[in-house]
Amino acid sequence: MSPTYVTVLLPLALATDYTYRLPDALEGRVTVGSRVVVQFGARRYYTAIVTAVGVKEPDHPERVKEVSDVMGERPIITPAQLRLWQWIAGYYMCTPGEVMKAALPSGLKIESETQFVRIVGKEDFPAELTPTEHGLLDALKTDKGQSLLDLQKKLGGGNLLRPVRHLMQLGLVSVRETLAEIYRPRTVTYVRLAEAYADEVRLEDAFAALHRSPVRERLLLRYLDLADWDGKHAAEAKADKSGKAAAPGDTGQIAADGPQLKDCLTPMVDQLLPVSKRDLCNTPAFDKALAGLRSMGILETYPVAVSRGGCRPSVTSPGGTTAAQRPLSPEQAVALKEIKAAWQTHNVCLLHGVTSSGKTQIYIRLIEEALARGEQVLYLLPEIALTTQITERLARVFGDRMGVYHSRFPDAERVELWQRQLSPQAFPLILGVRSSLFLPVHRLGLVIVDEEHETSYKQQEPSPRYQARDLAIVLASMAGARVLLGTATPSLETYRHALEGKYGLVRLTSRFGGVSMPRIVVEDVKSLRKKNLMKGKTPFTPRLVEEVRAALARGEQAILFQNRRGWSPVLECRTCGWTPRCSRCDVSLTYHRKAGRLVCHYCGATYDVPTQCPACGGTELRDMGYGTEKIEEAAAETFPDARIARMDLDTTRSRTSYEEIIDGFSRGETNLLIGTQMVTKGLDFDHVSVVGILSADQMLSLPDYRASERAYQMLSQVAGRAGRRGDQGLVILQTRQADNPVIRDVVEADCADLYRREIADREEFHYPPFYRLISITLKHRDDDLVAHAAMALADLLRPHFGEDLLGPDRPVVSRVQFLFIRKILIKLRPGLPTQGVRRTLLAARDVMLGQVAYKRVHVYFDVDP
Repeated sequence: MSPTYVTVLLPLALATDYTYRLPDALEGRVTVGSRVVVQFGARRYYTAIVTAVGVKEPDHPERVKEVSDVMGERPIITPAQLRLWQWIAGYYMCTPGEVMKAALPSGLKIESETQFVRIVGKEDFPAELTPTEHGLLDALKTDKGQSLLDLQKKLGGGNLLRPVRHLMQLGLVSVRETLAEIYRPRTVTYVRLAEAYADEVRLEDAFAALHRSPVRERLLLRYLDLADWDGKHAAEAKADKSGKAAAPGDTGQIAADGPQLKDCLTPMVDQLLPVSKRDLCNTPAFDKALAGLRSMGILETYPVAVSRGGCRPSVTSPGGTTAAQRPLSPEQAVALKEIKAAWQTHNVCLLHGVTSSGKTQIYIRLIEEALARGEQVLYLLPEIALTTQITERLARVFGDRMGVYHSRFPDAERVELWQRQLSPQAFPLILGVRSSLFLPVHRLGLVIVDEEHETSYKQQEPSPRYQARDLAIVLASMAGARVLLGTATPSLETYRHALEGKYGLVRLTSRFGGVSMPRIVVEDVKSLRKKNLMKGKTPFTPRLVEEVRAALARGEQAILFQNRRGWSPVLECRTCGWTPRCSRCDVSLTYHRKAGRLVCHYCGATYDVPTQCPACGGTELRDMGYGTEKIEEAAAETFPDARIARMDLDTTRSRTSYEEIIDGFSRGETNLLIGTQMVTKGLDFDHVSVVGILSADQMLSLPDYRASERAYQMLSQVAGRAGRRGDQGLVILQTRQADNPVIRDVVEADCADLYRREIADREEFHYPPFYRLISITLKHRDDDLVAHAAMALADLLRPHFGEDLLGPDRPVVSRVQFLFIRKILIKLRPGLPTQGVRRTLLAARDVMLGQVAYKRVHVYFDVDP
């Protein structure tokens, strides 16, 4: 019989699949999508996904390794997912292995760990061993292997590779690879009657043997009571003995009346209810009695896998059932009808509705109809923060038919949801962020991309650097599903597609319930400071202070938006102007006063706050600019009666912190919310009447061709948090550029004017949507080397792209985590073949990396940056 060969996909940046031989013992257990363990390289083992079974025998079969094991009895990846992975790898110019690594929860990926073991019997150490090497040998005294990370923790850090390598050369330490399943299902211990005692006579004998062990006897009777040992027959027997009928289900008397009712028990083990050990052993004495009954062979314990339940919403209506929906407004009903009509001719439809126009209510109606047809629905949100409110709202409608998927859930819970989506009990509705696109689906009928304009939908690091909105459209196309893109401020590319007829377009032009759009007042900070109307370091204009105080006095709420966290973005020596900078990155450090540290917002490194300037010895360091921490303190001084909450990355690191802050504000426990862009993303609060935008200018001056578009979107979205119920809200927009056309468009809610101005500039300067962009990034620890490598790559590509190739340039932040950076930007003219461009870029990269000097330069592509 000829051997069977399979190709597998490894979670590594490898250009091709690899072929392995399937052992006879695994024949019939492996199919496409199965998870297998394979050896790759000299010692390492990885989880791989089978992409084909029964492939052609390779040219050198003697070199082919065997599959080591198969994990699980069923595939964890569907053929549709593999096709999507291949598309992602092709379009976003990465490898399928990188897609696999990003797509699978960590609990489904096994990778062997290198552990170091001290060789037994080697006790005579050479005299030249260093103290570090002696410390390593002491740390490895046990037979248990230890990883390099474990050793570094024990010895207080430092680079241990060289001393470990020396000990291996001396024959004192060896290496072994360990492989362990990361994910383990949660189990609950249950108790059952041993099969040998399922017979009535044997059970009588058991009770006879227990007459001197009253605790064990009571425990056995308690078990039979909880297991409902033929409750009907027990009740009948009891009625025969007493001459009167027992109440239905009155099995509790078994335990109360004691052994004299043993004769009413009948052997119906297959009808016993499951009994957990926790329910059975409610006292320490019963724990000991259970051990005794197990040793006697009367009772047995067994584990049962249970769901952790974290990815399942627990919110329902007060009655425990799903809640009825309020009727749609006339405008919503028309929009719903128009969306369905648009889907007759377009697979994708844009719902362009102003803030608080009731888009979510339309989503709910469309989801209900899709679920009624037996279809699955994927509801995408840009931020984890948004899932708190939306989960609560959708759970009241869909109850346990909805699952939630995002990275704040523990990995084990994400693994459970992944496995559930492969089963017949799959959630028909999934609410999640961009990573939920990788979940298995079988009957996908509708994909909703809420806040489609959000930059959070674009994956930055690591690869694949995909745009989730665009990938959702591709996924829906592969599955034959419909897509609804919803937003109050559409991205320029989406808006153009809708206006030109590529997408359907439906508009909601007024807020639900006839509520007016907020009034936006522009406060010119530059003018106010010149007139000495903003004194000292206050970040608030007099009008903002007045309006916030009035709102709080009326029992209403306010939001202050500052898109920068920490206390201050810069510390500066007042004498010489020196500012502390990160030693790893080319950026200034942000001062976080609460932590008492300087923090790099690029690599996360922290530093002590200097007491004097290292350049001139001056002791007066001043903080420049405002972060949310400083705004919070200024607000506490200005509004002493306010109950303040701050919502930024620093206050939302835990799994439940989002919920606690949002729920507290929703319930009125706090009435002044200070936050970064997290507060702009679709949050819905009933009692917010005033919104203060403290610094619009930093968004307008970014070196990005999308700066005006993104500033308009963010300012409009945060303004939309005001006055969503009842009276008209008020927005105070503080700026030093009061005459900027973007500010005017925000005030007038004139999306069309922004679109006309931006689309003309994009066309003139060859930017999307007229041209596609590909950014090429090169990184290396040597600045001169990466500069020369970038120039060599640009020289290889310039004959193909000419003036459409820009760079190489040093970016604004030119060093991150010790790596110097260069960038090349390529503008792709309409009509250029995608595959031809990809081949040209990859070939040029390979030629450049083929030069010995550049072989360690890291190069990656970012498509549609």
